[in-house]
Amino acid sequence: MAGSPFGWIDEQERVRRSAGLVRTLRPRPASSPLLDLASNDYLGLTRHPEITAGAADAALRWGGGATGSRLVTGTTQLHAELERELAAFCGFEAALVLSSGYAANLAAVTALAPHGSLIVSDASNHASLIDGCRLARGATQVVPHADPEAVRKALDAHQGQAVVVSDSVFSVDGDAAPLAQLAGAAREFGAGLIVDDAHGLGVLGDGGRGAPQAAGLSGADDTVVTVTLSKSFGSQGGAVLGPARVIDHLVNTARTFIFDTGLAPAAAGAALAALRLLRREPERAARARAVAAALHDLLTAEGLQAVRPDAAVVSVRAPSPDEAVRWAADCREAGLAVGCFRPPSVPDGISRLRLTARADLSDDQIAQAVRVISRTAPDSAFITGS
Repeated sequence: MAGSPFGWIDEQERVRRSAGLVRTLRPRPASSPLLDLASNDYLGLTRHPEITAGAADAALRWGGGATGSRLVTGTTQLHAELERELAAFCGFEAALVLSSGYAANLAAVTALAPHGSLIVSDASNHASLIDGCRLARGATQVVPHADPEAVRKALDAHQGQAVVVSDSVFSVDGDAAPLAQLAGAAREFGAGLIVDDAHGLGVLGDGGRGAPQAAGLSGADDTVVTVTLSKSFGSQGGAVLGPARVIDHLVNTARTFIFDTGLAPAAAGAALAALRLLRREPERAARARAVAAALHDLLTAEGLQAVRPDAAVVSVRAPSPDEAVRWAADCREAGLAVGCFRPPSVPDGISRLRLTARADLSDDQIAQAVRVISRTAPDSAFITGS
């Protein structure tokens, strides 16, 4: 008799458990006493009354869902308004809103790397960019992290179309890519540049206009930027920004745009409200960076191994996957929610706590977080001699 067609899953589960790598869902309540340093709500806008009102008003006016794909019935005037204002804010000619940042990355990479082209991808890129490379018809060459010279060598060995693909801020350690140097290497060989600015929009650049704007790449005809609306903007969805001809090409060729239901009006309304609030209150971006710097400085003063942040992500090294999980759980018991990254989610195999610096955190809350993290840290997490 044939065995169960999914019997092999049991062995996979056993391997995960023995390695301490089982993931579980933890539904959160509508309100929580925990101090949140785990989410990606960089500007603290998810519950801001203007953003929730934007979501509610859009749902009441346009309905609970987009009703169809963007090319059929899923494009409302609200979507078009968001695209115009987002492109103008970031300094690009046009924008295209999709249902998630993941979908935006798949759209950009697959549509801009046809058969015969080369994709040069940073080794630490987000999973969505990696999946975009896997789905694209072009060949992919992975190069060492944040290494423009390696990018240059890869491009020099290729004849034909090419694109360089990189996060602007890497989600694990929070370090920034050398965008100006990557753009220089790409231009030397006539290659395009695709930048995932998920962790830069709202935090870096003039008033939060993003890492590409800070690097002088806004509006460049050889640069395409993807963003998510679910981090700094406290909403949901993603977008691709770039030259109008690139956006038109995506409308006609990007499968995650053509065959996916449009972004729900509530999410578009919330994102538009967040964009307008950030234009009015640009100091929120600087505050998020200041909170990240304070967390880093205080944690390292305690003797912990924290990576100096370039944006709003602060990474604290943990001795092992098991200890990282226990550390995060102990923080939660003490009233602090933190992220926990461990293999295989981290490309370097190093487990760590991942902290979100939010613009709405007070100095007292920053100090509270540092006390909890330091008090619950495994002894081996401290630098010897500290």
